Amino acid sequence: MAATATPAASPDNAGPLSPLLCFDLYAASRSITAVYRTLLDPLGLTYPQYLVLVLLWRHERSTVRELGEALRLDYNTVSPLLKRLEARGLISRRRRPDDERSVEIALTGEGCAMQEQTRHIPAAITQATGLDDQGVADLQRLLRHLTSSATAYAEASTH
Repeated sequence: MAATATPAASPDNAGPLSPLLCFDLYAASRSITAVYRTLLDPLGLTYPQYLVLVLLWRHERSTVRELGEALRLDYNTVSPLLKRLEARGLISRRRRPDDERSVEIALTGEGCAMQEQTRHIPAAITQATGLDDQGVADLQRLLRHLTSSATAYAEASTH
């Protein structure tokens, strides 16, 4: 029996999961992450590692806690991620002298240099979306609103 190709999902052919907003968000997230993977693999970076570097390029130094909050990840997820970046020589970790419980993260020279190697990524992601700059800005605004509303709803539901 010959295998039949399944047509790619499109707005007109999304299949039985089409009524579910969560599926569209999931599928879009996986697609964008796949684009990031093709851009980051040659640099030996994962998407979460790239996000850590982006935060550090903007703020130079940060604590593990601040990075976790910005990335919306818990300590048990952030810590191994930072250890791998440190092993690559992209960041350094040290305890803060004023608070031994807090670990400060800083870029190394190699970590700073990585910024130049990633300058093309935001434009490539915009191109991959098929949207113009205004469309991307509108999408980001909607996604941030959705995130804020869903977070508030989830928090209210747990109380």
